Amino acid sequence: MKIGFIGLGDMGAPMVERMLHHGLEVVIWARRPETTRRFDHTAASVAETPEALGAACDLVGICVQGDTGVREVVVSSGLLSAMRPGTVLAVHSTVLPQTCSALAELAADVGVSVLDAPISGGHRGAAEGTLTVMVGGPAEAFERSRAVFETFAALVLRLGPVGAGQAAKLVNNTLLSANKKLLFDALTIGEELGIEPTTLLELLRASTGGSRAIDFIGPDYASPDFLRRTQPLNWKTFDRFVQLAEEAGVPDSVLERAAEAGLRELDRIAGI
Repeated sequence: MKIGFIGLGDMGAPMVERMLHHGLEVVIWARRPETTRRFDHTAASVAETPEALGAACDLVGICVQGDTGVREVVVSSGLLSAMRPGTVLAVHSTVLPQTCSALAELAADVGVSVLDAPISGGHRGAAEGTLTVMVGGPAEAFERSRAVFETFAALVLRLGPVGAGQAAKLVNNTLLSANKKLLFDALTIGEELGIEPTTLLELLRASTGGSRAIDFIGPDYASPDFLRRTQPLNWKTFDRFVQLAEEAGVPDSVLERAAEAGLRELDRIAGI
């Protein structure tokens, strides 16, 4: 199986490296040619155009930012129209479920299966091959693609039809933002009660009150510089969740309010 991949950023590049490490045949393409230089001395080959990549590959992964970015790469570039019947398109970006559903309808016309397969675990998870992949789409396409996903992931789950993976990712990210707010409040209250924050964090990390949010408030993840880079994307993801929740008839939930409070707290730390 030949794998194509577009989106060689903070997550995509180490995902490609994991696939190469496992001996997969990988073809890459990037808007900026300098982005591919990281792979100059690897087994990866570079396609001249998205169309050339699509025509050559059995599974194509997309890991670019935003709904517009995904549509441009998949549709406007000619990638989808060049893919062969029976091949698979996997959208690893975090986008609205409706975006993936619309792509699946277009792909069906050319015999291509679409999997929405957003990822969780951060850059470290991508580099270490411990990501979580949340997949929506046809069961048969999922089974054909699972082994590829497992080269960069520790957990690969199919959650339902196209769009289910994106819905799960939006819920996951919103819960993380909410947990950050709760954790900040817990540390503040603990300090008022005479408990040093670093000690309380150590306790929570090993106790039932802890959550993965603890891993995202250290010096690497809660520094103003890091937050100024990442908060715009966090807000976009939250806005997608709000839109999805409203359409599902569950607006203004406790989860939504807590997540918004968490994001505003991070904005304050970043000085945004």
